[in-house]
Amino acid sequence: MLDLVVIGGGPGGYVAAIRAAQLGFKVACVDKRGTFGGTCLNVGCIPSKALLDSSEHFHQAQTRFSRHGILVGELKLDLAAMMSRKDRVVRDLTGGVAYLLKKNKIEAITGIARINKPGEVVVQDAGGAERVLACRHILLASGSEPVQIPSLPFDGTHVISSTEALCLDRVPEHLVVVGGGVIGLELGSVWRRLGARVTVVEFLPKILSICDGEIAAQLQKSLEKTGFEFKLGTKVTGRRVEGNQVILEAENRDGKLEIAGDKVLVCVGRRAYTRGLGLESIGIQPDPRTGQIPVDENYQTRVPGIFALGDLTAGPMLAHKAEDEGMAFAERLAGQKSHVDLAAIPNVVYTWPEIASVGPTEEQLQAKGVGYKVGKFQLRANGRAKCMDEDEGLVKVIADPETDRVLAVHIFGPRASDMIAEAVHVIEFKGSSEDIIRISHAHPTLSEGLREAAMAVHGRAIHA
Repeated sequence: MLDLVVIGGGPGGYVAAIRAAQLGFKVACVDKRGTFGGTCLNVGCIPSKALLDSSEHFHQAQTRFSRHGILVGELKLDLAAMMSRKDRVVRDLTGGVAYLLKKNKIEAITGIARINKPGEVVVQDAGGAERVLACRHILLASGSEPVQIPSLPFDGTHVISSTEALCLDRVPEHLVVVGGGVIGLELGSVWRRLGARVTVVEFLPKILSICDGEIAAQLQKSLEKTGFEFKLGTKVTGRRVEGNQVILEAENRDGKLEIAGDKVLVCVGRRAYTRGLGLESIGIQPDPRTGQIPVDENYQTRVPGIFALGDLTAGPMLAHKAEDEGMAFAERLAGQKSHVDLAAIPNVVYTWPEIASVGPTEEQLQAKGVGYKVGKFQLRANGRAKCMDEDEGLVKVIADPETDRVLAVHIFGPRASDMIAEAVHVIEFKGSSEDIIRISHAHPTLSEGLREAAMAVHGRAIHA
């Protein structure tokens, strides 16, 4: 008898399995892929970041090296080698997860799992053979999948998802990205840097609806400088294929239009993956729109002994959110106290420059009628940013006007993904902008920009 069966070997699932094993539980983790790590390690966060870094090096060699006195000869792209490096990164990290499961004496099972009844999971292997796992607790951590548009079904060749966009064997001549969200802009950045023309088609009047409006607008201007084209407030109504071209039929306030490209990348969001788990038969009904499952504060569903976390539950569909919940779930199962504050989960957009944020946007605060004060600092006045030749960016600190408690931080700039950790720390511990000011920041560093923005909240920035 197992104490816990985890269905899904992604960041939420494998972290929960490892933490539970550390706490003395007998655990098995089931995943349908041959390699553990979930979407994140196999076809999501990790391969996309590998390509983002490689393509950024290529772009820097093309556009920036000469400004540093570095002259290169004829620059060539070896896409096969770039893809091979990406695959190697994925192999190393998924192999690392397999090692960790083994080290913690977790039984790693490859197969398709379904819940037969509470306390019983049936796993079918590639050959069709079934195995029954008896257990005290079941954790659902099956992640999410790309959302399809009815008018733009994926065909894997002309109309592709993020999965196919990570392994193209040639640079598209014209990549049309449907969806101006995080994934579309990141993958669009990869292929634009490598030479593709990129057009982003977004139904809403702005990109990155989850981001602070001022910050999103700055990123759009930056991407336009690199050659991105944007068609905002535009709805795709259909498509047709003519030879090697996909013709998108669309409409906006100016009327109907057509957009032709050799690849159409659809990135309009993700939906919780619950197919084949047998949830309805045991009384769990996923949300018809998002596929997500209601859980209580201990991640338990309406069925005793069956739990869910990560992309399957409310909150941002982010790997680090799932990891935090995986640890919290295991600790609560062991009777320990744990804490996950969804309001302090950071969001990152790995374009270049990057966007990173934690807490509500100005627009969200205004909609709720919440008062606030803002401090801003432009990175063009930051010494390290100047030395890096990367001084495009803005740091914004939003604080409560009465208590000075930091409500949110929004950063657009180089290495924003690393800078945001300090802001998360301050918000998690309910710190103030004055707390940020009083912390010594090494000079010269990009993080000084956060301190200057905190000082600007009080009208006393030094280098603004």
